[in-house]
Amino acid sequence: VQLQASGGGLVQAGGSLRLSCAASGSISGIDFGLETMGWYRQAPGKQRELVAEISSGRSTNYADFVKGRFTISRDDAKKTVSLQMNSLKPEDTAVYYCKVTATAAYYDYDYWGQGTQVTVSS
Repeated sequence: VQLQASGGGLVQAGGSLRLSCAASGSISGIDFGLETMGWYRQAPGKQRELVAEISSGRSTNYADFVKGRFTISRDDAKKTVSLQMNSLKPEDTAVYYCKVTATAAYYDYDYWGQGTQVTVSS
């Protein structure tokens, strides 16, 4: 399974960005389903942290520092997960990674995208 993230960039404080992550490929030649999909971020010198995640049943979980500003969504037909980020702050600057739990033949597998840089200027 390959994850391709896009949508990062440079934005001024108060601005918006939309990140997208598309899953493709297969697991040992078997098509896969998607369980939880999420976004994490890692700022320089800090540990990677959860930003938001969405289950296959559309339940969502947000980190407190993004509640009310970010919205996660998914399109299972396209195998994508998106993160709409509004009211961005300089402290949101980080590399953002998508993570998906894919399922095939009754097993779950975790995959990470390559990361996309988000920089918010003050």
